[in-house]
Amino acid sequence: MSDVETLPRAAPARPELPPPMGLLAELTHRCSLRCPYCSNPLELDRRSSELSTAEWKRLIDEAAVLGVLHIYFSGGEPMLRRDIAELVAHAHDAGLYTNMITSGVGFQPAVLDAVAEAGLDHIQLSVQAVDAQTCDRVAGYDGALQRKHAVAVDIARLGLRLTVNAVVHRENVDQINAFVQLAEDWGAARIEIAHVQYYGWGLVNRARLMPTRQQVEAAMADVEEARAHTAGRLVIDCVLPDYYARYPKACMGGWGARLMNVTPSGRVLPCHAAETIPGLVFDNVRDVSLSEIWYQSASFNAFRGTDWMKEPCRSCARKELDFGGCRCQAMALAGDASATDPACSLSPLHQEVVALAETDAASGRSDFIYRGYQGV
Repeated sequence: MSDVETLPRAAPARPELPPPMGLLAELTHRCSLRCPYCSNPLELDRRSSELSTAEWKRLIDEAAVLGVLHIYFSGGEPMLRRDIAELVAHAHDAGLYTNMITSGVGFQPAVLDAVAEAGLDHIQLSVQAVDAQTCDRVAGYDGALQRKHAVAVDIARLGLRLTVNAVVHRENVDQINAFVQLAEDWGAARIEIAHVQYYGWGLVNRARLMPTRQQVEAAMADVEEARAHTAGRLVIDCVLPDYYARYPKACMGGWGARLMNVTPSGRVLPCHAAETIPGLVFDNVRDVSLSEIWYQSASFNAFRGTDWMKEPCRSCARKELDFGGCRCQAMALAGDASATDPACSLSPLHQEVVALAETDAASGRSDFIYRGYQGV
C-alpha cells in the first residue's frame, strides 16, 4: 500500500496562467524561538492538526506535476518534523529544487546530516543579531547565537549552499556591516537583509521594532557600501521597510502569480498573511488538489492581475510593476484589501502611514510581545 495519498484528477489548467514557480511548505508552527516579528499567524496551528507524512508527499507530487520548480521547507522550525529527511528526499526525487529555512535551533546535528544526505540543495539560516545579548533577547532563547554558529560550521562541513537571513529593526539596524561580515565568515554565498514586514506578530510589535527614517537611510548606505566591497564574493539582497518607501513592493511578485503557501494544517494561501483578509475562504489540500486551487479557487483569483484595482492604481503606469502593493497591508492600514497599499506615495493615506512610522520609531518601547501559542 502506498504511503502517498491521492486525490481525484483536477480540472484542466487555464493555459494563459503559468504555474507557480515556488511552494512554501510550512511544515509546522512549532519553534524553539519566539521572535516578535515572526511571519506566522497570531493563531498558530497545533501539532495535532499538521499534515501527515503521506499528505505532504502527495502534495509534493502534485506540485511537481503542476510545474512548481522550487520547494521551500519552512515553519516554525521545519527540522522539528521527524520526517524532514524523508520529505526532502521525496521532493528531490520529484525533481524539485529543495531549500530549507531554519533558525538553527532546537534540533540535533544528525538531523542536518540526514537532510543533506537526502538531497537538500540549499539552506537559509536566520540570525537575529551579531552579538549574543541582542540575538538571544530578540529570539527569546538563551544561547541562540551560540547554536547558530555551531550550525553554520556544520553547514560548511556538509558543503551546503548557504544564505544568511538577517531581519532588521530598530534594535539591530546599526549592525548591517557586521551581518555582512558574519555571512562571509560563515561561508555564505548570499545574505538577505530584510527589514521587518509589519504583519501578524510584526504588526503587534510595530512600536517596538520600527526604526527611524535616519536609521533606515544609514542602513541603506551601509548596504551599498557592503555591496561594493563584497562584489563577486557575496550577493546582498535588501528589503526596505514599506512605511518609508516611495512605492510599495510587488508583494510575492503579485497575488497568485508566483508562489503558493501551504500552512501546517494544509490551507493554501497566496501569501503567508492572506488569512488576515476577511471574507476570503482558503481551500485545504486535504480536500482540493493544488492545481484546482491555483487555477480555480476564488481566493487565488481575488486579486490576480489588475482588473480588481481601484484608482489611483487602475490608471497608474506602475500597476503591473508593483500590482498595487500588498493586499494584506492595505487591509491592515486602510481597512480595505482592494485599496492602494498606503505604503505607496500615491495613496491618500500615505502621509498617515509615514506619521505612524515616525511615532512608533520614537516610542522607545522595547517590551516585546513574543510569538507563541498563547496568542496576544
